[in-house]
Amino acid sequence: MTTTKWTIDPTHSAIGFKVKHMMFTNISGQFKEYQATITTNGDSFENATIDFSADVNSVDTNNAERDGHLKSADFFDADNNPKLIFKSTSFKKVDGHNYDLAGNLSVKGIEKAVRFPVEFSGLMTDPWGNTKVGLNIYGKINRKDWGLNWNSALETGGVLVGEEVKMVIELELAKQ
Repeated sequence: MTTTKWTIDPTHSAIGFKVKHMMFTNISGQFKEYQATITTNGDSFENATIDFSADVNSVDTNNAERDGHLKSADFFDADNNPKLIFKSTSFKKVDGHNYDLAGNLSVKGIEKAVRFPVEFSGLMTDPWGNTKVGLNIYGKINRKDWGLNWNSALETGGVLVGEEVKMVIELELAKQ
């Protein structure tokens, strides 16, 4: 079987996240600049390999002051750790359109094993003859596992920033 390489179509993809603010609302953000190498056997995503990195300086939460704080040593420490890196260790079909993605996520110089459910949305040809695939990755991590510990106590109890980070990654891949 031939090896197939895929790239992320940035105009139809989002590498996003959500975090609780003040214990009751979600703040959404995304990374605007990233690179990925996705390799499959033919068009089958079973056992695909994924190497991904995001430029920490491209974090965007629609608030420049908050983005600056996220880039600081309190969070990502972008000056010393400019990339967030993910390398897959397995990509297994669970059933139908559902997969299990395992790999190592490096943030702020700390590498941890992670596992995310993936929904395979399908493979089709666009109007210009390009083969495209949709993948949706939704998972959760605890930011403190990567040393993203900053917080502020609220007078009413609780904290300003939640520990749980929900990953909201929607990808449209283009066959190369």
